[in-house]
Amino acid sequence: MTILAIFDMDDTLIDCDSSSLWLRYLVQRGVAAADMLVTEQAMMQAYYLGELSMAQYMDFTLQPLSGVAVSEVERWADDFVSSIIATRIYPAARRQIEWHRQQGNKLLIISATADFIVRRVAAMLGVSEVIAIELEQVAGNFTGATKGILSFREGKVERLQAWLQNHGNSLQGSYGYSDSVNDLPLLHAVQHACVVNPAPALKQVSDQHQWRQYDWQLAQDEHSVTGQTQGAACR
Repeated sequence: MTILAIFDMDDTLIDCDSSSLWLRYLVQRGVAAADMLVTEQAMMQAYYLGELSMAQYMDFTLQPLSGVAVSEVERWADDFVSSIIATRIYPAARRQIEWHRQQGNKLLIISATADFIVRRVAAMLGVSEVIAIELEQVAGNFTGATKGILSFREGKVERLQAWLQNHGNSLQGSYGYSDSVNDLPLLHAVQHACVVNPAPALKQVSDQHQWRQYDWQLAQDEHSVTGQTQGAACR
């Protein structure tokens, strides 16, 4: 039996929300209007409260990419991830991924971020399997719209179930890592839920279920762990 280790990306593997930084990057390149940042930050406050409409967020933040060549965006994404995101990967996240790899577990990153960003971060971590928000393309250009089910909240579990069917895997023995209350459907779906730097709302649920809790920081050499998981420990 192959055991899955499933990781959220933003604020779990990396010390930032990459979508917010990506919009700032587009503003700096003159591709997006600077006033978009104010609206986006208000949307992110709703996200942290578990109240965000991801469809509305994506419709808004994808506006600057409408009609832009996919190849051009891919070049920007290469620069963005290598120059900005690479320095924000938690060292402890790298170690945890490596630990799962040594156990023979199958690694999967699932994120509510655009796939062209998630794929690049996953590649830096040596993870080949990715579930992320897919963007519509027409004639080699992005349309500014998404396609398919958004990998957010219950949508993450729905996308995951489809992935499991296609790959012949199950959630038996599975591990799941996230920082966000929005990922409670995912954390309840896996066998061993683990929370990373949880906000109070998620910490409360984690305490109730005795999930393993991780404190991952960029500057620390070792990560601390509290709590228990049901069954095997996360490490």
